[in-house]
Amino acid sequence: MIRVVAAIIEERGRLLICQRRAGGAFALKWEFPGGKIRRGETQRAAVARELREELGVAVDIGREVFRTRHRYADMAAAVDITFFAATRPFPAPRNIVFERVVWARPRDLLRYDFLAADRVLIGRLVRGEFVTPIRKQP
Repeated sequence: MIRVVAAIIEERGRLLICQRRAGGAFALKWEFPGGKIRRGETQRAAVARELREELGVAVDIGREVFRTRHRYADMAAAVDITFFAATRPFPAPRNIVFERVVWARPRDLLRYDFLAADRVLIGRLVRGEFVTPIRKQP
């Protein structure tokens, strides 16, 4: 099992999404920023580290938003992904490792070719079934 964490960062009603680099694994697919958890690292520490490495930001890491498991055909192990709400990136995110970084409205997420493991979450965000990181539950 490969353990991965990702952040759903919301600012002004938009979500930060990132496109993987051309030529790498899952080239040009879109995802929420994050990555693999290192041995001995907590999920929250992994999210914070990944966001520093990928976007040069510090964030407030909130609650767990969604968890899923996916097995890609070309990978031996399944991927277990936990998504956390995150807000107030500081300083402003800068693209360090991605092809592109975009602030997208939830309703526009279907326009992007996301990783297969993210698609259930994307569908729920688009349909408004999920409380986004800043909005409080009713």
